[in-house]
Amino acid sequence: MSRLSGKVALVSGGARGIGRGIADLFAAQGATVIAADVIRPEPRTPDGPADPAYAGDGTGSVEFEWLDVTDEDAWARVVGLAEDRHGGIDILVNNAGVGSYEAVHELGADEWDRVLGVNQTGVFLGMRAVIPGMRRRGGGSLINISSIYGAAAVPGSLAYQATKGAVRSMTRNAAITYAAESIRANAVLPGWIRTPMTESQTAEFNEAVIASTPMGRGAEPLDIAYGCVYLASDESAYVTGTDLVIDGGFLAR
Repeated sequence: MSRLSGKVALVSGGARGIGRGIADLFAAQGATVIAADVIRPEPRTPDGPADPAYAGDGTGSVEFEWLDVTDEDAWARVVGLAEDRHGGIDILVNNAGVGSYEAVHELGADEWDRVLGVNQTGVFLGMRAVIPGMRRRGGGSLINISSIYGAAAVPGSLAYQATKGAVRSMTRNAAITYAAESIRANAVLPGWIRTPMTESQTAEFNEAVIASTPMGRGAEPLDIAYGCVYLASDESAYVTGTDLVIDGGFLAR
């Protein structure tokens, strides 16, 4: 039996990278998925171990919708579509994010606002948009993608670190606030994952992060997607307010 059969999921930043991996794996595990993004989706090309990794009955589906996560009205439109087409949303994955590398003395206010708008305000707007429906449905799973840099420092990258640390706190707050209504909230902290974002970074930066990873390698979007399947499924019915670290041992050093 597929692990997400009958569930409806909304994945922001679902056109490529980690979000696309999550959307495809959720569908393979039986979910109806709305993958929402501001860019057009890439063809389905699973990273890492390919077809066998998408084990499941394949009964789910992926629909693509435009979504700017900084736009309150855009969230209302997509959530409304999900309710009209599928009755509501059981799972939200707040995955959309942008990178930033400037230190405090280099960071402009416009860049600060841009990164906070996507990485932090986007998570707030996403949770706020789906929680009323989850309350009516009697529960749900909120999965917010943070980062190892929400827990450990790296030179520069002030805005990015600020947002990813905030995502962890926001997740715990939602977990405690809605626990009695069976709405669970958990954060995922990926390490170095092969995505368009990391591929846009300098080779020196990527090599330094991988060299600091005890397993000695980076990961693929599928590694994060499997963790999200667990948090989205009924297997984690007693799990809320926690950080799921998927980082090859980086934070254990």
